[in-house]
Amino acid sequence: MTYKETLDFLYSQLPAYHRIGKAAYKSNLDNTTKLDEYFGHPHQKYMTIHIAGTNGKGSVSHMIASVLQQAGYRTGLYTSPHLKDFRERIKINGEMITEQDVISFAEENSGIIGEVKPSFFEMSVAMAFNYFARKTVDIAVIEVGLGGRLDSTNIISPVVSVITNIGHDHMDLLGDTLEKVAGEKAGIIKRGVPVVIGETKPETKEVFLSYAGNSGSEIYFADQNYACELGEMNPGETGRNFTIHELKGISCTSGIIPLNGDYQEANLITLFQLFRCIEKRLNLTEQNLTDGISNVIINTGLLGRWQVIGKSPLIVCDTAHNQEGLESVLKQIKEIPATKLHIVFGFVSDKSLDSILPLFPVDAEYYFTKAAVPRALNENKLMTEASRFGLRGKSYITVNEALKAARKSSVPTDLIFVGGSTFVVAEVI
Repeated sequence: MTYKETLDFLYSQLPAYHRIGKAAYKSNLDNTTKLDEYFGHPHQKYMTIHIAGTNGKGSVSHMIASVLQQAGYRTGLYTSPHLKDFRERIKINGEMITEQDVISFAEENSGIIGEVKPSFFEMSVAMAFNYFARKTVDIAVIEVGLGGRLDSTNIISPVVSVITNIGHDHMDLLGDTLEKVAGEKAGIIKRGVPVVIGETKPETKEVFLSYAGNSGSEIYFADQNYACELGEMNPGETGRNFTIHELKGISCTSGIIPLNGDYQEANLITLFQLFRCIEKRLNLTEQNLTDGISNVIINTGLLGRWQVIGKSPLIVCDTAHNQEGLESVLKQIKEIPATKLHIVFGFVSDKSLDSILPLFPVDAEYYFTKAAVPRALNENKLMTEASRFGLRGKSYITVNEALKAARKSSVPTDLIFVGGSTFVVAEVI
């Protein structure tokens, strides 16, 4: 099979959450355990770091992977979903798994795949863990797909667990309160393994303390120990100065982050606490830390985080897609001087629009669209829903048509924002 034929086969045979939504979600680890046994428990052959959270887990995963690369470690990185190419999910030192490796995995293991009938995510996790073992990585950074307790990645025994934050996303699967969502994500806490919590919330703090206490795990609330200041943003440029302060001491660390989003403040605090938890064990230096942050895009190929894809007019895209993530991004957009704001956006069909659409400004021009995935919300339905909140514009059947229309209607001093869904962003970068 060719690479395209392989992916077509896997997509047609295996239910994929990023394409069809919760119908692909498995409420147990049975398939994952069977695949793990079949492949000989490959994740036990290297160290791992496990990262969960509603927002920021992708950025933190990429940044710590970059730090480890700067320290000389052969570093695996597993993330999801992908933007352009499935192979983005599985990288070693920033290099994607080869097309041939994907083909070989599907062909050589078609028997067990047919027998177990895993979800697409379960299969991709097995592929990643097996690939990292075959390629003898020193350590792998593993991003949780959804939740934590029942996520396919949750068979590893990491050197540290990380939960960036808890927000309003996937509540139909993880629970209808922040406490319930926190309980699902706290499921990655392992006995005796330290855990870093990025953001302290009254609704979730006791949940984490309880899980950590029952597991005998040291727990660190990053925002109780550190604060971060980001320098002024030049909207059309890449890179901002940052300084991380120790709240209970006098030390501070400064550097440059090539990610312009204001929300990276919280991610840097989480990263710094994570770094402190492993620096001695892995013999890391602060130079590794600052170099890893400044080189994260070069080292890992991180995309879609406040990414500038045009400058006249300024065009920014971001993969934020839930209430908390979009609140931060839209707040930053409002601070950028522009003659007019154009918003190209689309959502997945299972998104709770009543909590998201009120966040968007009524004085922007809207270009309602949908990504080319089965799970995407129809653009006309989105336009109708948005009108209830005073958001006006036109609908477009494809993302590229919507962006083309926004460009045509803009002058050089305008701002175009593209987002709402990871899949919308994927089609413009």
